[in-house]
Amino acid sequence: MFYLLNILIQMKILLNNQSLHKTLQPFKDIGFVPTMGAIHKGHLSLINRSNKFSKKTLVSIFINPKQFNNKKDLKSYPSNIKKDLDILKKNKKVDFVYLPKFKDIFNNNNRSKIKIHKKDKILCAKFRKGHFEGVLDVMDKLTDLVKPKRIFMGKKDFQQLYLVKNFIEKKYKTKIIGCNTIRNENKLALSSRNFLFNNDDLNKVEIITNNFFQLKKKIKEKDQINHFLHGAKKEIENMFKIKIEYLENRNVKDLTISNSYSNSRIFLAYYFNGIRLIDNF
Repeated sequence: MFYLLNILIQMKILLNNQSLHKTLQPFKDIGFVPTMGAIHKGHLSLINRSNKFSKKTLVSIFINPKQFNNKKDLKSYPSNIKKDLDILKKNKKVDFVYLPKFKDIFNNNNRSKIKIHKKDKILCAKFRKGHFEGVLDVMDKLTDLVKPKRIFMGKKDFQQLYLVKNFIEKKYKTKIIGCNTIRNENKLALSSRNFLFNNDDLNKVEIITNNFFQLKKKIKEKDQINHFLHGAKKEIENMFKIKIEYLENRNVKDLTISNSYSNSRIFLAYYFNGIRLIDNF
């Protein structure tokens, strides 16, 4: 408790909904950065973006069990609240940190009634049953509680950004702001799951990532991009001994399969040493 009180000097910690409502009530221009912790420079970039647009910035840390379709994945997800608070305190740009418990977000443990359309059951939604229903459920609850003017989310989880934007902006007077993916000097996208790797594994993942970036250059002159990627998928799996779930070129506007280089991204999910990584470029 003393530790949390010390943090209050720099930013206000909100531990329950009563404190949240009382503290935020006077403010109408709140920028919101929802996280599941394991704070890194990617999260800090979202906070910086929020500060440019908003008078006050709130960061939430909540590992949402409803969006995990694998119990082992939930159990192994990196969590260190003390370290997260230290990082946010040093950033000196966070006004509020919301640390809700499960009961603060959900009234019961029932499954979400939110359903995603059949056309959206692609990419991660195809392989992670119930994942995005859980994401939309928690974002619905958090938006209703925080009532932010803007929510800042990274483009690394592009399908998540796409679905959340369509859902939230139709229901609330809240704008979803997509922010560019932050990468390290070797082009690896920053991710909380990177904390699960040792240095040797991270080096290997960086090599794999650069290999995928080479694909982006190669498809520029291809007429049948996804046919080319299908062949490349098998080659990369054999080369690096990894399991690729999907490797597809899709339109950024509606996520439909595209064989056009313009207005599209390559979407990727694969497993390395049992850890699932996603990216798009």
